[in-house]
Amino acid sequence: MSSKSFTLLADGSSDRVLVSILGWMLAQKHPRHLWTGNRAELDRLPRPPKDLAGRIKATIEYFPGDVIFVHRDAEKESPEMRLREIAESIAKTALAVGNWVPVIPVRMTEAWLLISEKAIREASGNPDGRVNLRLPTMRDIEGIPDPKQLLQELLVEAAEVTGRRRKKFHFPERRASIPDFIDDWSELLQLPSALMLYEDIAKLHL
Repeated sequence: MSSKSFTLLADGSSDRVLVSILGWMLAQKHPRHLWTGNRAELDRLPRPPKDLAGRIKATIEYFPGDVIFVHRDAEKESPEMRLREIAESIAKTALAVGNWVPVIPVRMTEAWLLISEKAIREASGNPDGRVNLRLPTMRDIEGIPDPKQLLQELLVEAAEVTGRRRKKFHFPERRASIPDFIDDWSELLQLPSALMLYEDIAKLHL
C-alpha cells in the first residue's frame, strides 16, 4: 500500500472539519493508498494572498499534496457558479495543478455536520443527555438558511448548560470535534452536494 497525501484549501479555519470527510471518501474510493490530509494554513505565510487564484497558487507551492481540494461554500451562489469560479482561478495560476477537486457544500460546511445526533451529543460534552434535539431530516438539510446557527443551537441544547456554563460554551471547539465521533460518513451521501464530491473523487486517476 502506497502513501499519498491531500491538501484542503478551505474558505476559513473552521472548515478544517472537512479533512475527516475527505479522508474517508478517499479511503472508500482509492483504498490502495494510505491517505494523510492537511489544511493549507495560509495564515502562517508572511503575506497571505486574498484572491482565490493567489490562495490556490500558495497552496500548491507551500502545502503540496497528491490531491488538492478547493473548498467554497455555495452560500447565496449556485454550485455551478462556484465551480466556474474555482476552475477560472486555477487557470489563472498558470501552474500544473494536477489532481484537484472542488468541494462545494450547499450554504455552508456546517450543514454536513447535522447528519449525526450521536456525534452532536458527544461533541457537546453531554453524550448521555436526554433533551430532545430537533435535527432536520436528511431531505431538509440543504435547504436550511443558516446551518451554522442551527448547529450552534443544537450543541448548546445537547450540552444542557445554563447560566455561566452556557455563556462559556465554546462553539468553535465543540464544532471542530464533531468529526471525531463519526467513523462512517455514508449517510452524508444522501445529500446531493456530498454525493457529487464523492463521485468526483471516484474519477481521480491515482
